Amino acid sequence: MAATDDILRSYRRPRAVMREHLSRARSEPRALVFLLAALTVIFIGQWPRLSRLAHETPDQPMVGLMMGTALALLATVPIFYLLAALGHVVMKLFGGRGSWYGARVALFWALLAVSPLMLLQGLVAGFIGEGAQLSLVSVVVTAVFAIFWIAGLRVAEFEEVSS
Repeated sequence: MAATDDILRSYRRPRAVMREHLSRARSEPRALVFLLAALTVIFIGQWPRLSRLAHETPDQPMVGLMMGTALALLATVPIFYLLAALGHVVMKLFGGRGSWYGARVALFWALLAVSPLMLLQGLVAGFIGEGAQLSLVSVVVTAVFAIFWIAGLRVAEFEEVSS
């Protein structure tokens, strides 16, 4: 099934989608693609905000802002691997019996599934700017991400998924 279909289904049944991903053969490249695709969509979502910033501060060229943002996002890759490991360790403390791979897929898929909302967040930041609207969208994005990640971790750590 296409990733876009899985993203849409994640908003209704995040645990079922995670079960399907974990039931496939273990594939580190697939997990990395989830992360890189999420970071790509998040990067694209930053373009309206960067455009606004470049317009408001002409001494900062758009190309420089985009390159800085791209490099910053790439620098987060090891941080996301550490965050996935931390999630796995915390779940172990609560009796989780999953794998490191499952914890990575749970986090990376949560990032990819929430990335359409990150596009909305970027639009709000670019067209409206700082304010209550951006704060509200940011809270929603954070909450949905947390729901997806927790749901994915529950499946990865506490359910028997055949691969």
